[in-house]
Amino acid sequence: MNISHIEHIGIAVENLEESIKYYEGVLGMKCYSIEEVADQKVKTAFFQVGDTKIELLESTSPDGPIGKYIERKGQGIHHIAFAVPDASEALKTAEERGVRLVDKVSRPGAEGLNIGFLHPKSTQGVLTELCSK
Repeated sequence: MNISHIEHIGIAVENLEESIKYYEGVLGMKCYSIEEVADQKVKTAFFQVGDTKIELLESTSPDGPIGKYIERKGQGIHHIAFAVPDASEALKTAEERGVRLVDKVSRPGAEGLNIGFLHPKSTQGVLTELCSK
């Protein structure tokens, strides 16, 4: 699969503005990008931490994936994302290795990345995202 690094850690939040205040005001980080991904019903905010990013995720609709997640589990770590050369190929490799997929092929995500998810029932309970440029 050739994972090069942790691309980001996704954190589900109820209120993006309040969460940004915490990360900036308490932790001293700087939000460098806010973006809405309409087809995923989510608004994101990004922070750079060394070579890794933190992605805050606020649902724009209660029936979106983040809205449903927060309803079931509350705020907190939602997923870990790994950088790969080709997300679609990595998804295919994972499926060949017996992993259950959320996405059969990659799709557009935030920051212009191609993304695809592996189902947490096949990944030791961790929702895993594969990302490529």
